[in-house]
Amino acid sequence: MGAGRVCRGGPSSSPAGAAAGRPFPPLAASSSSASPSSAPSETASTSVTKTVNGSHHFKIDGYSLSKGMGVGKYIASETFSVGGFDWAVYFYPDGKSGEDGAAYVSLFIALASEGTDVRALFELTLVDQSGKGQDKVHTHFGRSLESGPYTLKYRGSMWGYKRFFKRSALELSDYLKDDRLIVNCTVGVVQSHTEGPKIYTIPVPPSNMAQHIGQLLTGGKRTDITFQVDGEMFPAHKVVLSARSPVFRAQLFGPMKDKNMKCIKIEDMEAPVFKALLHFMYWDELPDIEELTGVNTTWVSTLMAQHLLAAADRYALERLKLLCELKLCEDVAINTVANTLALAEQHHCYQLKTVCLKFVALPENLKAVMQTDGFDYLQQSCPSLLTELLEYVAKVGEHSVTPSLYSTEVLDGGDANGRRVKPRI
Repeated sequence: MGAGRVCRGGPSSSPAGAAAGRPFPPLAASSSSASPSSAPSETASTSVTKTVNGSHHFKIDGYSLSKGMGVGKYIASETFSVGGFDWAVYFYPDGKSGEDGAAYVSLFIALASEGTDVRALFELTLVDQSGKGQDKVHTHFGRSLESGPYTLKYRGSMWGYKRFFKRSALELSDYLKDDRLIVNCTVGVVQSHTEGPKIYTIPVPPSNMAQHIGQLLTGGKRTDITFQVDGEMFPAHKVVLSARSPVFRAQLFGPMKDKNMKCIKIEDMEAPVFKALLHFMYWDELPDIEELTGVNTTWVSTLMAQHLLAAADRYALERLKLLCELKLCEDVAINTVANTLALAEQHHCYQLKTVCLKFVALPENLKAVMQTDGFDYLQQSCPSLLTELLEYVAKVGEHSVTPSLYSTEVLDGGDANGRRVKPRI
């Protein structure tokens, strides 16, 4: 698609109570007659105690170089926040206590911010790097605690193990690989609060901002720019377009803008596609394709999604691009998949590309796809994809693939031989 070119073408009042000299109503006079007794009122509240959990992954590279730094000397992780407090993992290569003679490595989790009597659950895991899943785990989680959660009294308080692992055994184990250790730490900060009954119900409707913005386009008032696309004219609002698209923002308000710009001609795009693009920019949703084109077929819907994906990439509308990619993944079929595959490659849609390659590589689909006009276009525009396709075909030959994973429906819009016919939208 080419670049667009420009065509010019009160007074305040006193409260009634204050005027009467009585800003507040008088207290009710006491009555000598006793009021009848009433049933006692009932109230309720609930105390809720729970943990706010968070995890940190700590990689220790160059373990062999850390040995000999001295008993009580540690390597610390970056601080991380859980439950409103900062924490850090401390690893002691020569151990924390001199009485062990550097025979053990020590591992602790420490409170790294100000706090008093912080109650928490902890889990320290030394990861088995062989892939067998035999991690060394010390945890408070998932088990009954005789004395409850651990309490840290002040900043620098620690929980952990002086004799976490015997160093000689560690160095021969699968926990050490390529001179690297991996430690996972989970903290669960205990928090309590009391919940009382709600005495109010205020229903809040969902946001309708998109409807208000969309009605600007529908009403057509105060437009200040017009787009000429394939002979049709589309009025719009510069401020909306610039807010939604960095490409339009640069074109309409950037240093190279034309102050007299009133009309922009859009090249290489069909009018229904640009209309759908505008609809998304104002309403933040895809338009009704049948209402837009007058045709209700899966093939036309796929064709529109292909064109709209390219337009979304052109104007840097990432959410629209992803919506189109999702639509094309759902509707992959014999007579459109080759064009979709080329489109996925050109616009860097990697998940869509993978879905198409897997679909084409199926034995029951490959021959039919190769007979379509789209496959001829694919060969000419993206020849490198043929190598990747062959790799997928080879994989299908090695492993059984369930055909029901992909739709083999031939979308209407093809000719009698199943070849793709491209009409204008």
